Amino acid sequence: MTNAIWTLTLCLLTLAGLLVLRRQFPVAFWWLVGYPLVALRVLTTYRATMDACGLTVPASAVRRATARLVGREAAPVPPRRTFPRPTGAGLVMRLRMATGQAPEDFMASADRLRHAWAAHAVHIRPTKPGWLELRLIGWDVLADVRPPVRWRKGGGPLSLPLALRDDGHWHVRDFRTVPHELILGATQSGKSVYLRNLVCGLARQPVVLVGIDCKWGVELAPFAPRLSALADTPDRANDLLDVLLEEMEARYRLIGLSSAAGPDAVLTSDLWGLPEKVRPVPVVVVVDEVAELFLAASRDDEKRRDAMVTKLIRVAQLGRAAGIFLEVCGQRFGSELGKGATMLRAQLTGRICHRVNDESSANMALADISPEAALAATAIPSERPGVAIVGDSSGGWSRARSPHLTLDEAAAVCRATSALVPELPRLDAFRPVVTANTDGSTPSVTPAPTVRPVTE
Repeated sequence: MTNAIWTLTLCLLTLAGLLVLRRQFPVAFWWLVGYPLVALRVLTTYRATMDACGLTVPASAVRRATARLVGREAAPVPPRRTFPRPTGAGLVMRLRMATGQAPEDFMASADRLRHAWAAHAVHIRPTKPGWLELRLIGWDVLADVRPPVRWRKGGGPLSLPLALRDDGHWHVRDFRTVPHELILGATQSGKSVYLRNLVCGLARQPVVLVGIDCKWGVELAPFAPRLSALADTPDRANDLLDVLLEEMEARYRLIGLSSAAGPDAVLTSDLWGLPEKVRPVPVVVVVDEVAELFLAASRDDEKRRDAMVTKLIRVAQLGRAAGIFLEVCGQRFGSELGKGATMLRAQLTGRICHRVNDESSANMALADISPEAALAATAIPSERPGVAIVGDSSGGWSRARSPHLTLDEAAAVCRATSALVPELPRLDAFRPVVTANTDGSTPSVTPAPTVRPVTE
């Protein structure tokens, strides 16, 4: 009797330990328990599952003839597969499609495969002609997003892992590949958390950070120790954009002079071909609450708004080669920006859409990429802040979520990296003045006065 009690107690403790492990350490639970069970299920039911989902083809003539000789009927043939390899969030197999099959056939059956193998999700993508990659996700990876240790210091120059996608891969923001980005999201949707991860990742790199926040700087002021410039009113933002255009023009002149240096000079059409010793530091311009920047209550405001939209379009069109990049954020993006809104959006090829308040904002962000992506953005639940739809100009999209980062943690990173602020004399007039508090609280920020020419 005592042995039975001890055995039952041990079983209960083991079960409780596995439940705790699954909740607190899902990756460890997957490697120890989840992957062996799911891989065994996939291997034992693969042929029957493919046949039930209509993903098999009739047997070849040789197989049919052989089956008739032994008095059997040749079974349909499923796609050839590789052995299921484990990943950090599931498993992956490569499938060899049979003649007559298309990737769309497998994508349409992804949900049926998910239910058949009791997986959280199944993602299928073509890799090369005739081959597919089937990625099975074991659990909801977006429930608790934690950046891997190897990514905490960034993924390389101007390359930042900012959000975990629902297929287990990280969404990497590579400025040299996608120079400009549009970030939309309602209040409490997680847009600010994504922006904090972006600023903190850039703060650790030799990059000029420029902030435009017309809500009196409340969103970007905590990052002031790392900012080279901060504009907190539309008038100052207008002046700052003029300075950025002057900087862009000077960089283009530098690129042109380097190409005309002589017959032995290396020809280049952008900043990255210049020698490192003369190459200017990249500039990232963060525009927060873009709707506040372009609100117009009078005709003069409308003229200023149209002028600023035109300047942003010029920066977006010509900034990549000069190493000047745009991050435009807001709760909505629409006709309030004036007649240049559509042209500006066309230059912002990176798209991040969190939960929005209206369908038109989701369409403005994602409808030109994929109508399905816009529908997915409108279906983001309010109880899952941080979940967003990530899209790009290629038409691909996926769900993603940023690691949670508090404002205090982000401000601490900016204070710790304040010594990395590059020298850029043109922006000195817009450099925020940070006053340290003796009680250890958040330092106060006073925008530097704008230098204006003396007029008679």
